[in-house]
Amino acid sequence: MRFRRRARVLSGRARLVQIAVVVTRHGAADALATVTGWARRMAGRGGGVAPVARRSVEVRRALEELGVTFVKLGQVLSTRADLVPPELARELGRLQDDAPPEPPGVVAAVIERELGRPPEEVFASFGPEPIAAASIGQAHGAVLHDGRAVVVKVRRPWAVQQVDVDLAILARLARAAARISRLARRYDVEGLVGVFSSTLRQELDYRAEAAHAARFARMFEGDADVHIPAVVPEASTGAVLTLELVTGTKINDVAALDAAGIDRPAVARRAANTVLRMVFDHGFFHADLHPGNVFVQPDGSLALIDFGMVGTIDPALGATLVQALTAMVARDGTRLVDAVVALGVAGGDTDRRALEADLLVFAERELDRPLGEVSVASLLAAVLSIARRHRLVLPLDLALLARAMAVCEGVGAQLDPSFRLVTALVPYLAGYTRGQEGAER
Repeated sequence: MRFRRRARVLSGRARLVQIAVVVTRHGAADALATVTGWARRMAGRGGGVAPVARRSVEVRRALEELGVTFVKLGQVLSTRADLVPPELARELGRLQDDAPPEPPGVVAAVIERELGRPPEEVFASFGPEPIAAASIGQAHGAVLHDGRAVVVKVRRPWAVQQVDVDLAILARLARAAARISRLARRYDVEGLVGVFSSTLRQELDYRAEAAHAARFARMFEGDADVHIPAVVPEASTGAVLTLELVTGTKINDVAALDAAGIDRPAVARRAANTVLRMVFDHGFFHADLHPGNVFVQPDGSLALIDFGMVGTIDPALGATLVQALTAMVARDGTRLVDAVVALGVAGGDTDRRALEADLLVFAERELDRPLGEVSVASLLAAVLSIARRHRLVLPLDLALLARAMAVCEGVGAQLDPSFRLVTALVPYLAGYTRGQEGAER
């Protein structure tokens, strides 16, 4: 990635010029228009798929070069199968959130400003070289004075200011698009940018991540299958986050799990139940559970890290989602149509009759198969694709959940080829439905 450390925050005008230069160099504006507008037409011609793939790559490269705000924007769009076509979503899913590390002196200055003491006083030892460096911040290994090993996340000193400039630019562009484009108004581009801005600002504030970690710890308190690293509050602020160090084997490292004698099918079931409990029992889930954020302990239990991105399923959304998933499992196309329409926000130009026809065709084609052959991720992806085609705007949390389900199902299949997420899902759907019925009495 060509991301460069910035010695100073660019002003709005200078940043806008930089964005224009990067977009032009990569042909990203033309690429984005081509991929989003003509992908289907090109794919239908001989040799059309490769140009679409190449153009998607250019969009990704431009976002990577522009840094934190645009990398995060691309990552969010990669989850929005209701907004972008699959060719682009797949490429955006490859976005790399890494960057050159800040010099040790800069890191030490941030810690001293935030905690009131230099690193050598706050910690018994502090590794000056980062163990990871992303666009928002970087992580360092350290040891507390009581002997506990920890990870210290330190936010880059310019990150908040640069993100504020970028978000102001995005807001202006969204307003301009809404004035001149009916499609932009239909998809409420201004509202989407507003939600993205709120989410990114929250991710910049490590106090929010600390609160998320504490909430997950309460959710899984006393559960021997799931470990959430403890936050060290006296060494944490909005720009510095200190957490208990978590070690173990990455959940997708099949060879290492086998060498350790760990029961992989049991790990697959445990991971699925963890995600499903978050969603259906608590309505609050980790929205970035890629394999790098899940470690398997020697006893087969799971340890989760990185709580910056979360999703929330409120009771109304949860009930409608369960209706949709239950209809899929029951192969009830009519109920599926009703639930999907209820999940989204249909505009005045949405042809409900055409939407229902497409959903019923999908239901007849995809749901008439043995339960053990059903892929929850594929079904959700197909429904989101239909929603996008009919310009049905869906909640961000639903898109995040679809990605979480896809990751869970994919990792589960790596661990155990016979794993089927739908098998683990059915009891939660039944339990959620009983709980809702009991609450209504």
